[in-house]
Amino acid sequence: VQLQASGGGLVQAGGSLRLSCAASGSIFSINNMGWYRQAPGKQRELVARITSGDSTNYADSVKGRFSISRDNAKNTVSLQMNSLKPEDTAVYYCNADLKVSSGWPVQRFWGQGTLVTVSS
Repeated sequence: VQLQASGGGLVQAGGSLRLSCAASGSIFSINNMGWYRQAPGKQRELVARITSGDSTNYADSVKGRFSISRDNAKNTVSLQMNSLKPEDTAVYYCNADLKVSSGWPVQRFWGQGTLVTVSS
C-alpha cells in the first residue's frame, strides 16, 4: 500500500492551496483518513480527519479555514486550505487507517509528506 501526497508549494498569506493524497495497492477497506503537519522544531499534529461516514474533525487552529473531503471510489483524501497564515507552514502528511484484506487488522499508513510554505 502506498499513499502519494501532492499539492504543496509556496503561497502568500491569505492565499489557498489544495492538497491531495491517493492510496493505492492492496486495499480492502479504508476507515479514517486524515492530514497531519509538522513544523520545524515542533511535533507532528493532527490537522483534520474524516471517517468512512464523512464525519470530520479539525484542529482548532484551522477550523473555518480548512476543509477535508474524500472520494471513496478513488481512495483519495483532499485538504482545501484557505486564508493561509505563515504559521501554517509545515510538512503535511496524509494518512489512512485501512485493511489490506478482510481478515487483517486495521493498519495506519502514511504518505511521504508535502511541504507547504506560507510567506508573510
